[in-house]
Amino acid sequence: MPHAATASEADAAAPVGEPVGPLERGLAVLRALAAHPGPRMRPGDLVRATGLARSTVDRIVATLTHLGYLRVEDDRDVLLAPRLMELGNAYLTCCGLPDALEPLAVALADELDESVSLAVPDRAGVRFISQSTRRRTMALAFQIGDLLPAERCAPGALFASDWGPEQQADWRARLRDDPLDAGFPAVPPRSAPPAPDEVESAFRQRVADARGAGWAVDDQLIEPGLVAVAVPVHAPDGSTVCALSVVSHTSRHSARSLAEHALPRLREYGARMEAALASPAPPATPPAPGGPDTSRAAKAELGPEFLQSLTRGLAVLTALGSAPGGLTLSGAAEATGLARATARRALLSLQQLGYAAPAGEGRRFTLLPTVLELGYARLSRLSFAEIAQPHLARLVEQVHDSASVAVLADDDIMYVARVHTVRIMSVNITVGTRFPAYATSMGRVLLAGLPEREAAERLARASVRPLTRFTRVDAADLAEAVAQARRDGHALVDQELEEGLRSIAVPVHDRTGRVVAAVNVSTHASRGTLDDVRRAVLPALTAAASAIEADLAVVTERVRLSIP
Repeated sequence: MPHAATASEADAAAPVGEPVGPLERGLAVLRALAAHPGPRMRPGDLVRATGLARSTVDRIVATLTHLGYLRVEDDRDVLLAPRLMELGNAYLTCCGLPDALEPLAVALADELDESVSLAVPDRAGVRFISQSTRRRTMALAFQIGDLLPAERCAPGALFASDWGPEQQADWRARLRDDPLDAGFPAVPPRSAPPAPDEVESAFRQRVADARGAGWAVDDQLIEPGLVAVAVPVHAPDGSTVCALSVVSHTSRHSARSLAEHALPRLREYGARMEAALASPAPPATPPAPGGPDTSRAAKAELGPEFLQSLTRGLAVLTALGSAPGGLTLSGAAEATGLARATARRALLSLQQLGYAAPAGEGRRFTLLPTVLELGYARLSRLSFAEIAQPHLARLVEQVHDSASVAVLADDDIMYVARVHTVRIMSVNITVGTRFPAYATSMGRVLLAGLPEREAAERLARASVRPLTRFTRVDAADLAEAVAQARRDGHALVDQELEEGLRSIAVPVHDRTGRVVAAVNVSTHASRGTLDDVRRAVLPALTAAASAIEADLAVVTERVRLSIP
């Protein structure tokens, strides 16, 4: 049972002065990077995009890089890093809708064999919080976190029914200031500015139609060929909390035939979702108390370049996602290890900046979908190879030999990412190359990650032959090599694939602990003994695999990632 609000908690929703400066400016840098058309920006670009001083931008970038939210390449290019998705994941947990409703959305997508999405209102737009897509040649490319103009999608007509004067004014201002929809990267921009009066009149009619019918249609408003039908999902108090949509292509359905095909099931599943939201929620597990405020140690280590207030503000933001429904001021302070006054200022700053809001009677703070604007959709589009590549590059810088990531492909390994070293004599392998799993370090690590029976079956059916005079071909010998890799957590193969080539590999696990890939370092056999390789390479190799796993865990917490 929630505790009674203390005086200070009741005061938490009271107006406050300016937001915490470093937090406000740090979020501005993240927004600029997320909105930039390209994947990277230089500090000078960030200065122009944010209006901040170069010294301020440098400090923000240094702090966010220390937190793992940004990375810097070639000492000047700034990029969003996968760990930044922690912020969006915090919102998705805090709002509770994906956890409660996504299983039903997936079931509906399977039943209709069409893509299904959940979207929530975000200011005068519509933001996706769940996607269950179908694998087709004509694929739908929306991602969790994408923002659409309300007037160009089916959910927008449903949400606009509840708009008050402030939201209507925000929408008109957005239409005036961005007539080409350039601020919505997920949709094709308009070729010419529309007449605002015509857009408003048409949208008002669509809103009225949706209000009367209880559902809305998008007949190629976003893009030619794209059609969608949506129904509202209501909270127990009757408010519209999200929209459930079925999306298809005119090669499969017209808007009318899609409605005929999907609307009965949409209504049924919408009702089931409302029942799920009305069911008593299981008691929330209180977040574990946070340790001491680690920003103090980082400040002492990095000096004036480290922005402690920015770090603390982002810690409070992520803490709000530790349980559905958000946290009280006391809960936020306890979860972050911060003093109440510090946590309160961060909470109120997040509220003023539009990323958090008091809920219920003001005792709790929850996150708002605007948090997803901080790069979530862009990072959701990363491939497994793109996640691994920077960690491979860092590994190569450390060991001065080439590094690769591979996955199992039938009885072979297939390279999916690789970074070459610069040497007169180096190992020349390209992405897409396949080698027999039995004769490679990555193959043995990947086989070791399978259930023992499956690994034995793969070895038994493989076309084993000597590739060099060192290749192990005896069945019992190969089985022992795989078992040894399983025991050791790594495999070292000495000239079995090619004479002179030696490689060492470790597994890469997904967030469930399953081995999904392997990462290795290849070197020439003349560069020391096997023990030399283990001592010189294995610690850095293991650290690289751990870093890939950490990024993979954050990305796949809410996003389905295909690993080849």
